[in-house]
Amino acid sequence: MNANVGGIDKILRIVAGLVLIGLAIMGIGAPWTWIGVVPLATGLMGWCPAYSIFGVNTCPMKKA
Repeated sequence: MNANVGGIDKILRIVAGLVLIGLAIMGIGAPWTWIGVVPLATGLMGWCPAYSIFGVNTCPMKKA
């Protein structure tokens, strides 16, 4: 499980996840806003399973 999510990508995922979760907690929006857990988790872990499947890598680290 190598990191495949880089700096700006991480920040955007974390912010989007927190916004969606905040909306869900406040009752604004549909129940699907709880999906914000996914971008939050992938941003915090630095690894996205979809990126692995499609071969995308936004992390500036060199591949081993």
